[in-house]
Amino acid sequence: MAALPAPAMAGLRRRAWLAALPSTLALAACGFRLRGVPQFAFQTMYIEAPVASPLARELQRTLAGSSTALQVWREPAQLPQAQVVFELLQEQNERTVVGLNASGQVRELQLRLRIKFRLRDQKGEELLEPTELLQTRDISYSETIALAKEAEEALLYRNMQTDLVQQLLRRLAAVRLP
Repeated sequence: MAALPAPAMAGLRRRAWLAALPSTLALAACGFRLRGVPQFAFQTMYIEAPVASPLARELQRTLAGSSTALQVWREPAQLPQAQVVFELLQEQNERTVVGLNASGQVRELQLRLRIKFRLRDQKGEELLEPTELLQTRDISYSETIALAKEAEEALLYRNMQTDLVQQLLRRLAAVRLP
């Protein structure tokens, strides 16, 4: 295939740029903008959760990395210094059989990660009343590759946990202190 002469290439580039311009202007006109770093109405937060909670650890790590102005603690000695207290009331992994083959063997599972939380200030007033969030994923299953399916299951649970943490960030950013 022969290369195009330089003036023809310049014309193609100009047309491509002009073709992209209307979509760029349409996106700008509709109010589209990328989701930025969340801004919180509080500067200090205490996370009250079981020590072994992977969701609480990821939430703490994500909050600490998302804002330099926010301090997040899990040590009980720091509780009196926190403006708000995030309480993880429940964290539950569920695994349900949703499909069987003709011989009664499991063929499809549904994984669920359910959390319940609330946010309160130091006086005990609720800023976010007890709220339940749920993530679900469907997964096929085969006894012949059970080890691989177990690893896939663990990966899906981590993915659901990350999604829930992102939902929590958006909810926490929407909170306004009285």
